[in-house]
Amino acid sequence: MTALSVRDLHKSYGRARVLDGVSLDVAEGTTTAILGASGCGKTTLLRLIAGFDRADGGTIALAGRVVSAVPPEKRSIGYVAQEGALFPHLTVQANIAFGLSRAAGTRAERRHRVAELLDLVRLDASLARRHPHELSGGQQQRVALARALARRPALVLLDEPFSSLDTALRSATRTAVAEALRAERVTTLLVTHDQAEALSLSDEVAVLTRGRFTQVAPAREIYAAPVDLDTARLLGPGTTLPGKADAGAVSCTLGTLRVAQPCPDGDATVFVRPEQLRVTPAAGGNAVVRASGFLGADTVLTVELPDGTLLDARADATVAYTTGERVTVDVVGAVNAYAART
Repeated sequence: MTALSVRDLHKSYGRARVLDGVSLDVAEGTTTAILGASGCGKTTLLRLIAGFDRADGGTIALAGRVVSAVPPEKRSIGYVAQEGALFPHLTVQANIAFGLSRAAGTRAERRHRVAELLDLVRLDASLARRHPHELSGGQQQRVALARALARRPALVLLDEPFSSLDTALRSATRTAVAEALRAERVTTLLVTHDQAEALSLSDEVAVLTRGRFTQVAPAREIYAAPVDLDTARLLGPGTTLPGKADAGAVSCTLGTLRVAQPCPDGDATVFVRPEQLRVTPAAGGNAVVRASGFLGADTVLTVELPDGTLLDARADATVAYTTGERVTVDVVGAVNAYAART
C-alpha cells in the first residue's frame, strides 16, 4: 500500500523555482531518503508534506487521502528537525508526553507509552527527569524522535536529523533511530545530503537535483547504476576519465572495461569509484603513488598513470604505501560510463 503519494508538486519563492513538478510514492512501512545538495529543494519538499508551507501546484496524499489543504496538526505526521527542537523548559518525559493528548488514554497509560518510547530509542529511564540541556546532542535527537512517534503517526519526516552530530555520535544515533523506526514499522521520509546516511538507512533513495528527481530506486541499485554523472557524483567520490564506448564496453587510459549499464557508442565519460581500483605494490607497475592517507580501516591513495592521469583509490590498510612507490592498478568489476557532454 502507498502511504505517501506526491504528484506534480511545484513551489517557487518569488522568481526562484524550488520544486519543478516533483512526484514520489513511498510504500507503507518503508524508509525513503531524499538525497541532494544544499539548496536543491529537499527541506522545502518536507515542509510542504508536513503542511508548514503551501504548494503552488500539485497534490499530496496520505494513504489515498489528499491532504494538500489539511492543516499540519491533522495530517498524522511526526516531524524531527535538524536540531530536535525540544522544549527547553520541559523534562524529557514531558517533551515526549507533549506528543500525546489526553485522548490517548489515562495518565498511567501515557506514562507507560513514554517509558516504552524511551526504551524504543535506547535511552535509559533515568534520563526521563532531565531537561534537554542536560543531554548530549545524540540523546536530544532520540528524544525528538520519541516525541514524533508518540502518537503513532502515519508518516515520520526527518530533516537532516544527524547533521549537527560528530562522527561517532552520528553513527550511534543513526543506528538507534533506524532500529526504532523498524520496530514501529512507521513510514519514513528522510532528507539528507550525506550519501552514506541515505544508502545505509533507506529502502529507496530519491535523488533531487535542481527541483526535480533524477532517479528513485533501491539503495543498492542506485549506487551501482546511477542514471547520470551528476547522480553518480552525488552518491559518492570517483574519478572521471575520457573514453570511447563501443558495443557494451568502454576504452580509456585504464584499458577496455565492462560497463555496468548501456552507454551509447562514441565519446564517453567513465566514472570509476575508489573501491573499484585494486592497487598492488609492484616494481614494474603501471602507476606511481603520489599521496597516501591512512584512515585506520583502509588507506586512501592518489596514484598517477603514465599519461599523467590521477586516480583516487582505496587500499588495504595493512600495507604501507610511500610517495613515489610504483604500483599496479587494476579495475575490479564493471564501471559506469555516460555519453560525453557536448
